[in-house]
Amino acid sequence: QGTIFLDEIGELPLDLQSKLLHVLQEGDFERIGSSKTIKVDVRVIAATNRNLEVQIRKKHFRKDLYYRLNVYPITIAPLHDRISDIPLLVEHFVKQFNRKLNSNIKKIPLKTIKQLQKYSWPGNIRELENIIERAIITSSGTSLSVEPLLKPDFEEENRMLPLAEYERRYIIKVLEKTFWRVDGPEGAARILDMHPETLRSRMRKLEIKRPGA
Repeated sequence: QGTIFLDEIGELPLDLQSKLLHVLQEGDFERIGSSKTIKVDVRVIAATNRNLEVQIRKKHFRKDLYYRLNVYPITIAPLHDRISDIPLLVEHFVKQFNRKLNSNIKKIPLKTIKQLQKYSWPGNIRELENIIERAIITSSGTSLSVEPLLKPDFEEENRMLPLAEYERRYIIKVLEKTFWRVDGPEGAARILDMHPETLRSRMRKLEIKRPGA
């Protein structure tokens, strides 16, 4: 008994969706390699940043599972529609990464908050989290600064670089757009038109790692 939270339910492969549907309908499952049926009685909370109705039309998500999960939907507006939440979120992430990175960011200037509130946040709260983590990593003092991370430097973007560096930067941009998802129909490998293992090999060679990994 208890509650289970399923994050990014829209990313679940179709074959696993059918198994999850069985668990929700029948209230039982079997462990891999076992024939013993285990009964469960749990409350399920699922979250996604995708429009599941669109995913159903694309045949990427099961309609029956959608209606099974969609008992009491709660819609949370994207971050760019609730910029008043940004100060509290920034404070939370600063505390979180101060502990994780053993940093000492004490001040969050009003200028920084205003810059964050003007940004469009296509990657939503996860992008904000990544920005704050990178800002703390690159900070040399006790005051949080995000400007270099939100506005590309013109000279840096246009100076001549080795081909491998251009490739590295482009792969990182694609990975950030896909929330660092490599596999799947909307993963970075599909966008880059390469096999997922090929992309992982390039990431290792170019020393590309997900922030915080």
